[in-house]
Amino acid sequence: MGLVYADIELVNSDDIALFNAGVKNTGEVRRETVTMLVDSGSYMLCVNEKIRAQLGLKTIIRQSAQMANGDITEVDIVGPIEVNFLNRSTSCRAMVLPGENEPLLGSIPMEDLDVIIDPREQTLKLPPDRPYMAQKSLK
Repeated sequence: MGLVYADIELVNSDDIALFNAGVKNTGEVRRETVTMLVDSGSYMLCVNEKIRAQLGLKTIIRQSAQMANGDITEVDIVGPIEVNFLNRSTSCRAMVLPGENEPLLGSIPMEDLDVIIDPREQTLKLPPDRPYMAQKSLK
């Protein structure tokens, strides 16, 4: 299986709350569509410093993280971020990767979006048996 990429819309959830409270207008809600590597081996949403700055995401906490090459480093955890793909949406925190590292869509947001990786077509898609609404497992 090759690498799978998907266009994911990321929105600053704090901006959405301020819009809903009538403090911001639609044009002030920071959002960006990002081509992300779909990475089921990563469990979190990962953005880079450029995306963080563009969305104005604030640090919630700092944590240590093990990178793909095995190095352990401290990273900022930011959020909340609204994650949109096709007709699916979820809200989560994101790990900030240093510099302009490739952003990753990890398994936690993928699970909550209820999407699947199609290895044959190398795409992220909706499950064919539930294309209109996400389904959650309660067990």
